Amino acid sequence: MTHDEPPASAPARDDEVDLLVIGSGTGMAAALAAHEKGLRVLIVEKTGYVGGSTARSGGAFWIPASPVLRDCGSADTAEAARAYLDSVVCDSSPEPRRRAFLHSGPKTVEMLRRTTPMRFFWAEGYSDYHPESPGGSAIGRTCECRPFDASVLGGERARLRPGVMESPVPMPVTGADYKWMNLLARLPGRALPRVLKRAAQGIGGLALGREYLAGGQALAAGLYAGVLAAGIPVWTRTSLQRLVLDGDRVGGAVLEQGGREVTVTVRRGVLLATGGFDHDIAMRRRHQLAALEPGWSLGSEGNTGDGIRAGREVGADIALLDQAWWFPEVAPFGGNPPQVLLAERSLPGSFMVDSTGRRFVNEATDYMSFGQRVQERERRGESVGTTWLIFDQRYRNSYVFAGSLYPRMPLPQSWFDGGIAHRAHSPAGLALAAGLPKDAFTAQFARFNELASGGVDHDHGRGQSAYDRYYGDPTIAPNPNLRPLSGPLHAVRVVLGDLGTCGGLRADEHARVLRADDSPVEGLYAIGNTAANAFGTTYPGAGATIGQGLVYGFIAARHAASVDRALA
Repeated sequence: MTHDEPPASAPARDDEVDLLVIGSGTGMAAALAAHEKGLRVLIVEKTGYVGGSTARSGGAFWIPASPVLRDCGSADTAEAARAYLDSVVCDSSPEPRRRAFLHSGPKTVEMLRRTTPMRFFWAEGYSDYHPESPGGSAIGRTCECRPFDASVLGGERARLRPGVMESPVPMPVTGADYKWMNLLARLPGRALPRVLKRAAQGIGGLALGREYLAGGQALAAGLYAGVLAAGIPVWTRTSLQRLVLDGDRVGGAVLEQGGREVTVTVRRGVLLATGGFDHDIAMRRRHQLAALEPGWSLGSEGNTGDGIRAGREVGADIALLDQAWWFPEVAPFGGNPPQVLLAERSLPGSFMVDSTGRRFVNEATDYMSFGQRVQERERRGESVGTTWLIFDQRYRNSYVFAGSLYPRMPLPQSWFDGGIAHRAHSPAGLALAAGLPKDAFTAQFARFNELASGGVDHDHGRGQSAYDRYYGDPTIAPNPNLRPLSGPLHAVRVVLGDLGTCGGLRADEHARVLRADDSPVEGLYAIGNTAANAFGTTYPGAGATIGQGLVYGFIAARHAASVDRALA
């Protein structure tokens, strides 16, 4: 589906504000928190759309011990979450960063409840990504925005960034819905009521002049609704050129809009929420993997490292540039966008192999850990090469694939024509079609079936974690993630995409950007993927990237509001 170019914003001009927020994803939460404290705020956005990568995401947020969890009956505590983060983050990120996140998380959610029309719910059962670690939770801490009526945006609706996938039927499908809708053919009694409820909400809403959105679209729309209600201006198609120093302090920024430069001076600070360097392929190959290709990242196209470079120019330090929120995808080709593989890797009747024809990972592991396993092998000189997801026809008849192929729908012929999909009636035939070593692949096929028949993956531990089982098929016993393959077989090529990079400017517990000597660059804040991941090399749970963006936006705004005007 194509989208018309969004309308232009108000023209940029020289101005003075208390807080300048550069980036309109979770940066909108920072703007709302600052406005609530009485600050004059301006948001600028590089692209024509508002919402950033947040609008393209699943929209969940991971904020432990939040009032949403409490209201929904969760017994989660900050103490348990602290034990969990200490165990999984360890020393890959400074301890004060996660302490501040835990302390301000509940306050952030309360602020969003006050300043936006959004309502939230607990995605109960969506396990933390490492639930067996101390303090981990198998029932999870992930929350989402309830389906949100985007018609409240009025004329600004056209400026909301479109999502990654759009249903042919107007249905606001939340992440919690997705789990069961994916099992519609297997568990119609559980899934069908959800499908009908969302279809009625979407189609019925249109009849009433309402447009219900879910996921990242709902969250971004809700934040934008709050921004509009607060009267906070948003300049789109306005890019950061450079930061302006006033002595040792950041005193503003030079921005460009339509070929014309303007200067915005700040009394309290500049907050960088410009995303990571998702689409700077040279930088990514230098710091991450040489095999990465343009177009594999799902981050907003405006995420080219602008904030990171601007921060470096005024003396900021960097960290974790090798890290990303990795996500395996169906290989894009011929201009087709990438399509994420989430539940698909966990469902029984499938496994993955690399170019040697052998398995190399627990396919059901969380997506960031999946990418890190690939990185580790590449660094050891053990190239993964071309990766394939192998599955049988029973699998294809049972589950949704790549978000848009419903059970029994054939794989698109264009996939076969483009060489990213193959089919055969035997393991040897599939190996020949996909260019895999026949002996190694057929041996791996037999080995996987042997393990699946026993219900225990002794090679890679698939199905041992509560997170693995969340996206499994509960009708398959004893392991919802394992079943032997038989009959007609398929192979689909998989590449390592991502939701965005998560290394960047080093920041402290107040979101202040730091120099190499740990002194703060006064007047400069960084949040979201512009800052080095507050959780280090770890993805603790679904929505952790949005969670820390929201919370650190709140933290930065509160700190900026506390700055003595005489010193600003």
